[in-house]
Amino acid sequence: MDIPRIFNITERAHRIHNPFTPEKFATLGAALRLEPGACVLDLGSGSGEMLCMWARDHGIIGTGIDMSSLFSEQARQRAEELGVAHQVRFIHGDATGYVADEKADVAACVGATWIGGGVAGTIELLARSLRTGGIILIGEPYWRQLPPTEDIAKRCLASSVSDFLVLPELISSFGKHGYDVVEMVLANQDGWDRYEAAKWLTMRRWLEVNADDELAEEVRAQLTTEPARYAAYTREYLGWGVFALMRR
Repeated sequence: MDIPRIFNITERAHRIHNPFTPEKFATLGAALRLEPGACVLDLGSGSGEMLCMWARDHGIIGTGIDMSSLFSEQARQRAEELGVAHQVRFIHGDATGYVADEKADVAACVGATWIGGGVAGTIELLARSLRTGGIILIGEPYWRQLPPTEDIAKRCLASSVSDFLVLPELISSFGKHGYDVVEMVLANQDGWDRYEAAKWLTMRRWLEVNADDELAEEVRAQLTTEPARYAAYTREYLGWGVFALMRR
């Protein structure tokens, strides 16, 4: 069980697998007013930077689940580096349908709402692991400006304009599911640059030592086309944010 190998290749040098930066996670942790000992569940935890940072800075305890064996191991290494391995644990596994044995104060899915079949299903899944009065975190893309054509939406790597909402509509949609939006922290274009542009050097270094690999042609094609595609489309049209929700 693992994610498609291409992601382990292109994002192997990432600590954060979305358009957030360490500064944004620090802002989010402070905004949530995390208390020492708070329990945080993170579905799709990637390389564990959010949980590890918050364990170090706020004294939380936490569990992360991710399907990538590489990222899960990197998360464990990061916990050791930051001296928080006794506070957080990382499970290599499929977060789809995962319900924690112990109710969490914060249940998060930041950038992997496919695990619940979309935002609504992911909120429902996270709620099953959340204590009464706890906070759900959802990380989700939105349109900074609505693409004028379906072709432009596809060049943002969406399947259709309807894949995402504009920000006001996304925020309103949480209320339709019975939740108040109590905080939000939004990525900016610098964060997008760090997420997307960091892949390019990783791909180039990988190609230099893996020219005969079965994925070399695909990686080369991405390295050739992605910088211009990203600058023209994703960077201009697509936003991303983490939204804190509490049940009404």
